[in-house]
Amino acid sequence: MGTTTLRELERELAQLRDASTEPGAAPRMRASVMTHIAWVPERWVEEATGTLAGLAERHPSRAILLFPRPDDPDALEGEVDFRCFVRGGQQREVCSEVISLRLCGARAAAPASVVMPLLVSDLPVFLRWRGPLPFGAVELEQLVGVADRLVVDSREWPDAERDLGLLPGLFDRIVVSDISWARTERWRAGVADLWPAVAEATTIRVAGPRTEAGLLRGWLASRLGREIALELEPAGEVELVEVDGHDCHPVRLETGTSSDLLSDQLEVFSRDRVYEEAVRSFSSQPT
Repeated sequence: MGTTTLRELERELAQLRDASTEPGAAPRMRASVMTHIAWVPERWVEEATGTLAGLAERHPSRAILLFPRPDDPDALEGEVDFRCFVRGGQQREVCSEVISLRLCGARAAAPASVVMPLLVSDLPVFLRWRGPLPFGAVELEQLVGVADRLVVDSREWPDAERDLGLLPGLFDRIVVSDISWARTERWRAGVADLWPAVAEATTIRVAGPRTEAGLLRGWLASRLGREIALELEPAGEVELVEVDGHDCHPVRLETGTSSDLLSDQLEVFSRDRVYEEAVRSFSSQPT
């Protein structure tokens, strides 16, 4: 990436689009359905770029990748690219625009001023935040004010108990999706299949990540309207769920790749009240 300005980035985008219409060029169609912003601290660069590569065909968009570098000298460094593919049955390539920006120094604390001129008008704005949310930080406050939907993965949070306790403060400001919640769907469906045997349940036993286990407990507590005790056996993925000794058999739903999980969240626009209630119950349950 080289030092740049927003005007230079917009000029480069226009040149890329013009090049696709030159005589002899393969026909290309720009078909953005959203603006997809990704906040990507250095720890998450490799995973985020890999996930983005798997999204283009399902969600052609203008992707704005923000790489904060607050410890570097003040600068805005960036580049733009077209990523094109042929959709089934079409004779033209469909292209997504990818804008990669390194926000150096003070620029890392002012992302909205960089992002807003690059948004595609009249299209929804999704914000994928990699890693823990810095509640109260100016960069999060600014981007929440710009986006329509925030997508997180609470499994990425070192202190998920604390952060999920703070998350309800955002629910009335932006629609929130959690990829960890999506991973529990097949298990929630399996627990629901145990009804009415679990109507008086008081304990859920989970072998799996702490965050997903806590969300399952919060969900069950919010559905039953009572405190639920959690017995946790740490594991990399959810492997076992029991409710008051009743074995849960997960519904067969494909969880897919990280790109698939994010793609599913980019197709949802309304608030998930059940998730919000599960988070509130998660944070109110004794540990």
